[in-house]
Amino acid sequence: MTPAPSTTDQTPGHSTPLVEARHISQSYHKDSSADLLVLDDVNLTLNAGEIVGLLGRSGSGKSTLLRILAGLLEPTSGEVLWKGEPLKGPADGIAMVFQSFALFPWMTVEENVALGLDAKGIRGEERDRLVESVIELIGLGGYENAWPKELSGGMQQRTGLARALVVHPDLLLMDEPFSALDVLTAENLRTDLVELWSEKKLPVQAMLVVTHNIEEAVLICDRIMIFSSNPGRIAHVLTVPFAHPRDREDPAFRQFVDHIYALMTQRAPIVSEADLATGVKPAAQPAPAFVALPLVSITMMIGMMEALAAPPLNGRADLPMLAEKLQLELDDLFPLGESLELLGLAELEDGDILLTNEGVHFVLSDLEERKAIMSHALLHHVPLVKMICTVLDERPSHSTNAERFREELEEGMSPDYARQTLQTVIGWARFAELFDFDEEGDRFYLEDDGAE
Repeated sequence: MTPAPSTTDQTPGHSTPLVEARHISQSYHKDSSADLLVLDDVNLTLNAGEIVGLLGRSGSGKSTLLRILAGLLEPTSGEVLWKGEPLKGPADGIAMVFQSFALFPWMTVEENVALGLDAKGIRGEERDRLVESVIELIGLGGYENAWPKELSGGMQQRTGLARALVVHPDLLLMDEPFSALDVLTAENLRTDLVELWSEKKLPVQAMLVVTHNIEEAVLICDRIMIFSSNPGRIAHVLTVPFAHPRDREDPAFRQFVDHIYALMTQRAPIVSEADLATGVKPAAQPAPAFVALPLVSITMMIGMMEALAAPPLNGRADLPMLAEKLQLELDDLFPLGESLELLGLAELEDGDILLTNEGVHFVLSDLEERKAIMSHALLHHVPLVKMICTVLDERPSHSTNAERFREELEEGMSPDYARQTLQTVIGWARFAELFDFDEEGDRFYLEDDGAE
C-alpha cells in the first residue's frame, strides 16, 4: 500500500494479496474542456483473513472504487490485481452485496439465493446442498418459499447476503449493506455477521465494507481506510486494535471513534512524524475559487447552534455525543458543522464542535439581528454570495441570470455539486434578505426590484 503521509498501515505480511489496487484514478467526461475527477491515485491492498472498511461521506467515491475492485467498472488509469493477476472484468471468486437488496420479486428466497449457482451451471443435489447450507447459516431457515414482498428489510438483506455467500467467494464486497435498515435490524444483522466471521463459519477469505457510519466501521473492521472527497482519496489508514466481540461502551472504543471524528473534521494538512523530525512542510495547495456547499438549511444550522448553546453543552460538544443527542447521521452532522465553521459561527477541533463568539451572539439575538449576522457572515465568508450581490448591485435591473454562476461553479466541480451549491446559497441568502431567486426565470433579483 502507498499511504498518505499520515497513514499507518500495519497489515501483516502475505505472499500474495487477494486484491491490490495500484494508482487507481477515475474521471468522467464533463464537457469538451474538462473531466470530472472522482478518484485520484488510490492504492490499497486486501489480504486473506481481514475485514477492511472504506469509510467516508456519500459522494466520496467509495462505491465507485468498490465497483472497480469487483471488475464491474474499468478505471481511467491504474490497475487492479486479483490474486496477483490483472483484473479484466468480473472475476470468479468475488461477490457483492448491495444496499438496495436487489432481489427479484418473482423469485422465492431459495430461487434468489440459488441465482449465482445457476449462473455457474451447478445443478441437482450439490445446488440444493449449498443453498440449504447458506440459508441455515444466515438465519433464513423456514423462509425458503417466501416471496421478497413477504420479508422484512432485514430478511431481504439476509437473502442478498446468502446469495453472495452461496458461491463461496474468496472476497465479499459490501456496499453500505446495513444503511437501508432500521437501527435494531442493522445491529442484529451486523452482530450475526461478525459472529459468523469470528467463528470462521463464513465461506469467504476477506471482506471489504463500504460505509459512512463510523461506529459500524469500528465494530466490524480490522482496518479502516478513511476517504476524503472531491476527488476521492485515501486520507488515513487505521488498524482497529480491538478483538471481537467489541463493546461500543468501552472507553477505549469511544476514544477510537472520537479519533476518527477528529481525523474526518481535520482541515489543516497532515504532517507525518518523519516530516516533523526533518522539518519538511507540505506544499501549499491552491484554493479553489468556489467550494461546493452541502444542502444545509438555515433551520438545521439554527437548531444545532441552539442545541450547542443550551445546558449542559454550553457551547461545546463531542461530535459523536452530539450525533447521538440530535439523532444525526455522519452525512448530516459533518456538513452542518462545516457549514457553521465556514460562516465563522462554530469551530471544529479534535472531534469537538464549539460555538464562536459570533455563534453565541447569533443564538442570543432576535430574528432581525440574526439576519444581520448571517448577512455579514455570507458576504465575508462565501465568495459566491458576494459575487452575486455585486452583479445585482451593478445591474440597473438588479437582476441577473443564474446560468452564468452555474457555469462558473462547474469550472471547479460537477454539475450536480454546482446545482446543489446554488440551492444552498439561495436558501442562506433568502434568510439574510440579501437577494431572492425566481425559479421559473432562473434568475437572481433584489426583492424590491424584482417582484414586479
